[in-house]
Amino acid sequence: MSEFQEFSHTTTSGAPRWVGLALGLLSGLSLIGLGLGWSALNQAKNLEQTTVASKQASEALGQRLAKEDEINQQLQSDLKVIADKLNVTQGELITARKQTKNATHAVDQKVDTLATSMKAELATKASADDVTKLNGDVTGVKGDLDATKNSIQMARSEMGTLIARNHDEIDQLRRTGQRDYFEFTVQRKGGATKVGSIQLVLKDTNPRKNQYTINVLADDNSFEKKNRSVNEPIFFYTGSTRSALELVVNKVTKTSATGYLSLPKGATTASASTATSGQ
Repeated sequence: MSEFQEFSHTTTSGAPRWVGLALGLLSGLSLIGLGLGWSALNQAKNLEQTTVASKQASEALGQRLAKEDEINQQLQSDLKVIADKLNVTQGELITARKQTKNATHAVDQKVDTLATSMKAELATKASADDVTKLNGDVTGVKGDLDATKNSIQMARSEMGTLIARNHDEIDQLRRTGQRDYFEFTVQRKGGATKVGSIQLVLKDTNPRKNQYTINVLADDNSFEKKNRSVNEPIFFYTGSTRSALELVVNKVTKTSATGYLSLPKGATTASASTATSGQ
């Protein structure tokens, strides 16, 4: 009786230890399962967020591509319109060129026909006297043209200066700004006439030969130019200038002489300064 009781006590006291281990193991497995489940849940959430972001990016890219395609189609339409207009403009230009060429050709034909007709008519009606008269008229016109050309062209002196023959040509020389020009008219009985920095005394004139005799007073000196011709330059120097002064008489009458005095630029100022210092 005592042995049975001892065995029963031993068996009863060992059972709770095994059950505790089993329960501990099950608890550990449960914790591991919960951890794996939580991790899987987080991964699923992250995957879902990534999928949503990818979907949104895909939609945005699709909208952008659609907009660019619309712009491309609009550009193609505009280019087609421009190309059509250019084709029309080019066609009009070709047509205008053809019309101009045809009109020019027609005018040339009319001119040639008219010239041929006039030549034939002149050859039929003109006589030897008419031809002679025509040649005389042409010669006269040519002479007038040559005279006009010579009147426009100024002569040059031996010093290389241009010689003016009248007031208009003096103005032309004055506008070049290279020298100073003083126009004058001196009388035979008028005494000394101041012109620029000098004085002139007209002694004699010969209108028939276009000659004159004149005295030039400069730097307290006097020198005579006798029987000089109209438009013939007279060159002389004064103490205040390094370049020559030029005296030209363009016209003479029985009582007067008209012309101009040409001085280097600044000669008038130099003469005035010399006169002031002398005082």
